[in-house]
Amino acid sequence: MPAYVISEVGVLDEELANTYRTLAEASIRRYGGRYMVRGAVPEALEGTWPSSQRVVVVEFPDSDRAKEWYASSEYADALEVRKTALERRLLLVEGVSE
Repeated sequence: MPAYVISEVGVLDEELANTYRTLAEASIRRYGGRYMVRGAVPEALEGTWPSSQRVVVVEFPDSDRAKEWYASSEYADALEVRKTALERRLLLVEGVSE
């Protein structure tokens, strides 16, 4: 069953954020992930959404693979850059089976 990593992101440093994106993308692909949404500003149909926040959604084959990616040495460099590049909330959810 597919799993989705959902990121609510605020950029702290645009140059470092670009470095993070490059590193993250390579590691995501290596673990079978693909971007479904990347850097979008959502339209709030209910409630409010801060205009400075972006959303990223990455699909993985399953939650185990997503967790492997997050804990991987390939993603470690991106995580280190993320500390000063981005402020975020990162969520993992499982999709529905067909």
